[in-house]
Amino acid sequence: MTDVKKISGLFQEELVVINMGLDAFADALRKEEVKVLQMDWKPPARGNRRLLSLLDRLEE
Repeated sequence: MTDVKKISGLFQEELVVINMGLDAFADALRKEEVKVLQMDWKPPARGNRRLLSLLDRLEE
């Protein structure tokens, strides 16, 4: 199968989106009747660089 056929085939399948961001992004997609899987993800140490560096030291 050529790459063009593979890519074209993607447009024939149902779209499912994995959202790892704001719930509002998922809500907007659901309003458009797109299937959405909402992930409950937060950055390590909630993005706090100091805490992240301390966690990195623990891993050593």
